[in-house]
Amino acid sequence: MMILAVFRSKTHSIDYLQRLHSYGVDATTAPTPKEAKIGCGLCVRFDSRVFVRAHAILKTGKYSSFKGFYKMEFINGRPSVTPYTLALYAK
Repeated sequence: MMILAVFRSKTHSIDYLQRLHSYGVDATTAPTPKEAKIGCGLCVRFDSRVFVRAHAILKTGKYSSFKGFYKMEFINGRPSVTPYTLALYAK
C-alpha cells in the first residue's frame, strides 16, 4: 500500500521529498489524485512500511501547507484514496 503526503504547496512537497531522501527514505513526487479532493497539487508518495519514519521526519519541518496523509489502494482497478492517520496505523 502506498501513502501520500499531500501538500497545498509544491515547494513544501519538494522540500519534504528532499528531507525524506536525506534520511534514506525512498519516496517520489506525483500529482495529487483528484480523489484526495484537494484540487491541483503535488504529493509525496512512499511505501506504508516507512510511515512511522516519514511521519517523524515531517515533524522536523514547518509545513504549513500540509493537508494530511492518505492511503492509496487500487480496488477493482480503480484508485481509492482515504485519510491515513496514526490512529488508523496503530490498528
